[in-house]
Amino acid sequence: MSLDEKLDRILSRHDELNHLLAAGGDSQSYAKLSKELSDLTPLVESVRTWRQTQADLAEAQAMMQESDPEMKAMAEEEYYALKAKLPEIERAMKLMLLPKDAADDKNAILEVRAGTGGEEAALFAAELFRMYQRYAARVGWRFEVLESSDTGIGGTKEAIGAISGKGVFARLKFESGVHRVQRVPVTEAGGRIHTSAATVAVLPEAEEVDIAIQDKDLRIDVFRSQGAGGQHVNTTDSAVRITHMPTGIVVGCQDEKSQHKNKAKAMKILRAKLYDREREAAESERAASRKSQVGSGDRSERIRTYNFPQGRVTDHRINLTLYKIDRVIEGELDEIVEALVAHDQAAKLAEAE
Repeated sequence: MSLDEKLDRILSRHDELNHLLAAGGDSQSYAKLSKELSDLTPLVESVRTWRQTQADLAEAQAMMQESDPEMKAMAEEEYYALKAKLPEIERAMKLMLLPKDAADDKNAILEVRAGTGGEEAALFAAELFRMYQRYAARVGWRFEVLESSDTGIGGTKEAIGAISGKGVFARLKFESGVHRVQRVPVTEAGGRIHTSAATVAVLPEAEEVDIAIQDKDLRIDVFRSQGAGGQHVNTTDSAVRITHMPTGIVVGCQDEKSQHKNKAKAMKILRAKLYDREREAAESERAASRKSQVGSGDRSERIRTYNFPQGRVTDHRINLTLYKIDRVIEGELDEIVEALVAHDQAAKLAEAE
């Protein structure tokens, strides 16, 4: 199907939706049609702008043949101005035509785990987790800590958070992978630079309608919460561990004093993991197309290095280096996030053509 045929179909569907809504109907179908119309309208406006610009360009080109020098000069000025604008208008329209990741509008579950490097890796993992908390606060998202396994001296073995807001997963999904730090640890007396790592996973948060979990597939264990160094947080069996038998996925939560709240948080994490597993399976079927996207999506892939002695942060997938590590660690991630999103969009556009 040619681009013009595709655009004609979109415009035709937009008109059809307007007529269907004008005719009324039951509230359920009305709500569904309204949402489709709302989603389609920005694209339709973009298509109309593109076609109108093309028409204006053709008209200006025709007027350039005028014998009146003043009219000809005006037409030439308009022609070159429109010609300069058209590629950006076309690019914006084509971006809207790209298949949308169904998870982009979802909230996210963020997991940060200490990797190689002992206590220094745990300190770095805690620092990364705080970096994402600060970024969430900067952009107006809500950040809820679901689980944190602290080491007692400022580090964390594993920390899990739920981030909610507009476009959370769309902006954070490229953060999954191995983050590496190079610096002199506070515990290092000799002043030598060490390399440590932490793994970040960003999963789309799944609703109950997204993923069905059968009670018979779950084994739920309760036990006493443990604090850092094995100290009891409380004396009741409030901590919860849930095992999803068919997949072997195990999740746990002990941050809350209430067993009910810990179970709810653990189920939220489990749903996200199962939903992500389904998405990964679907993505593997499109493995060839993924080659041109940002990274491979493999969470064992080293994606970024934070070099403190040189004050730089380097994202290896897009060869982006910023010499403002302190600001990045403070949550100023916009430049990195936007560069990754733009790179992914450019790759998808190239693939679609």
